[in-house]
Amino acid sequence: MSTTPTAPTKPTTHTSFRGWGSGLLAVAIFSGSMPATRVAVLGLSPWLLTSARALIAGLLAFVLLASYRQPWPRARQWHALLVVAACCVVGFPLLSGLALQHMSAARSLVFLGLLPLSTAIFGVVRGGERPSAAFWGFALLGALAVGGFALGRDAATSALGDGLMIAAIAVCGLGYAEGAVLTRALGGWQVISWALVLSIPFALVGTVAFWPLAGLGGVAPASWLGLGYVSVFSMLIGFIFWYRGLSLGGIARVGQLQLLQPFLGLGLAAFLLREHVAPSMLVATLIVVGCVAGAKRFA
Repeated sequence: MSTTPTAPTKPTTHTSFRGWGSGLLAVAIFSGSMPATRVAVLGLSPWLLTSARALIAGLLAFVLLASYRQPWPRARQWHALLVVAACCVVGFPLLSGLALQHMSAARSLVFLGLLPLSTAIFGVVRGGERPSAAFWGFALLGALAVGGFALGRDAATSALGDGLMIAAIAVCGLGYAEGAVLTRALGGWQVISWALVLSIPFALVGTVAFWPLAGLGGVAPASWLGLGYVSVFSMLIGFIFWYRGLSLGGIARVGQLQLLQPFLGLGLAAFLLREHVAPSMLVATLIVVGCVAGAKRFA
């Protein structure tokens, strides 16, 4: 990698609080990503969805960078930006979109519950962080709580879908950690913006290549709304707060907030779609909140 991992300085109480606040806002935004992706792939292919969302977000990021006249990243930072682009702009959206063609959104919660562990592991490898043994205990317990709850809701399995989601979680954790390390020098919104701009050529070629010959006249409005959400919020705005949170509060620490993402998503589904919320969800949510608090305390 291009950026040399260094042991991060211990965050102060003020910066840690701001980091957790930014991280929580980002998780709230990300919680709508999987439902929006699921709706979008009903009318758009995962390949076109990945390309189109990256192109839309990339053009918005270009306008943002130009408006604030941001200096170009240094030569050694481009390699890290390429990793962020490959993992977060292309890898996770494409792999999760393909996986959702073979599994329900509920089952994908099993794997989202593993994302904090993936982020923490890469935070150790790339960010030089050294969480305590108690932290890892709370992180594992939170992942098991999320996974057990999701498996209880949807027992249907797909080897291909599961494999794609495992790969998606791995590349996403790497992209989160790499971007957080770079944020310390470049800034949170600048990192995701430059990564998106770097992806514009790929996104443009992909959008043209995967544009259906029959056109998009039959695509339902819900799919367009899903595309709009993942392009503007999941791909750009959410990452601005997320990288800021990881940088200020610590990659492994703030990354545990992702344990709340599946439950926030289910809460949105219950509120917007009137889906039933089982008592087991409330029990699992309390366990997860306790794990997040414990991970924060012992990080």
